[in-house]
Amino acid sequence: MFQFQARSVNSVALFVQKYGGTSVGSTERIKNVARRIAKFCAQGHELVVVVSAMSGETNRLIALAKEIQSNPDPRELDVMVSTGEQVTIALLAMALMELNIRAKSYTGAQVRILTNNAHTKARILKIDEDRIRADLKAGYVVVVAGFQGIDEANNITTLGRGGSDTTGVALAAALKADECQIYTDVNGIYTTDPRIVPEARRLKTITFEEMLEMASLGSKVLQIRSVEFAGKYRVKLRVLSSFEEEGDGTLITFEDDDNMEQAVISGIAFNRDEAKITILGVPDHPGIAYQILGPVADANIDVDMIIQNVSHDGTTDFSFTVNRGEFINTMNILRDKILPHIGARDVIGGDKIAKVSVVGVGMRSHAGIASKMFRVLAEEGINIQMITTSEIKISVVVDEKYMELAVRVLHKAFDLDQTL
Repeated sequence: MFQFQARSVNSVALFVQKYGGTSVGSTERIKNVARRIAKFCAQGHELVVVVSAMSGETNRLIALAKEIQSNPDPRELDVMVSTGEQVTIALLAMALMELNIRAKSYTGAQVRILTNNAHTKARILKIDEDRIRADLKAGYVVVVAGFQGIDEANNITTLGRGGSDTTGVALAAALKADECQIYTDVNGIYTTDPRIVPEARRLKTITFEEMLEMASLGSKVLQIRSVEFAGKYRVKLRVLSSFEEEGDGTLITFEDDDNMEQAVISGIAFNRDEAKITILGVPDHPGIAYQILGPVADANIDVDMIIQNVSHDGTTDFSFTVNRGEFINTMNILRDKILPHIGARDVIGGDKIAKVSVVGVGMRSHAGIASKMFRVLAEEGINIQMITTSEIKISVVVDEKYMELAVRVLHKAFDLDQTL
């Protein structure tokens, strides 16, 4: 259904635009979005617009549900939180009509965005785009509720936090759109968070691989699943500000495209939501890693960095990181289910750590990135607790109190404040 076929890009194009909760956070902002859309329509472009719920609305609905059930039933929670986007699509369609633009709104179920049945974190399986194509041909702007779909049993499902990004990319793939434009409260992807490094620079372009790493390592601009989806189906993504009239934002594209910025390192990512756990005195024999991590995985807890020390006297220490919110739960699982079973000495841990990463496709062809990173951190007296690498990233775990310092010094050391 989603096999991508390139369209010839000309002066008239098909765009899928996605507007987040802050972009549609009030009726005035919704009117502003409508005026932006009107400019594209005046140029003859075809538009499918995906919107989130108004900012704060999803949290309000979840809070209501928890006043009734401390652990809300997932199916009913999906029914409830999906109404946030239904309000927004209707309001935006009305705002477009006020500007004499033909518009139709659809929920995910009406479009038939088919998902699996994993309530609150469903995955898109296919999209029936026929109705949207017919409306576009008839001259309508089609407004679609993000974040939601329907399973084969006609149950309403939702895609998890940030799921509207994935809806936008999936529609762009299904419709073979020229570009998927993500409008948010920032005007593109930066070399790092400007709130920590004021000299951070907006990137004109970034590869999907780099963006995928940035998203997985803590960058909150795009949902990681939307980046995965876009890369798989070769959907060109552009991140733009919904509050600025001008600007090209950041194009997320492919390594072999023309005019890619040639930088060794494209950005510094960081994540405070980390916790480190170490199991001491683990018997060193085949299968021990599975015996430790299997029950953790069964509890739907994602493990990130893993280190197993060299064996001494038949035992070793085994360390790994998890999301900070899963720290207590993981420690309880280890103490209650794993330590007695494997005969380890003890388990210790802490949640005052952070992960800092350098990301860049240029690392493939440049040596010495790791040594430079480690030297810069050492010169600042920042101790590295754990290290992990891939072809295009190096991540280290440091004490949380040193995180911002590490980001600043690495950003400067790799000349990310310099215009290419």
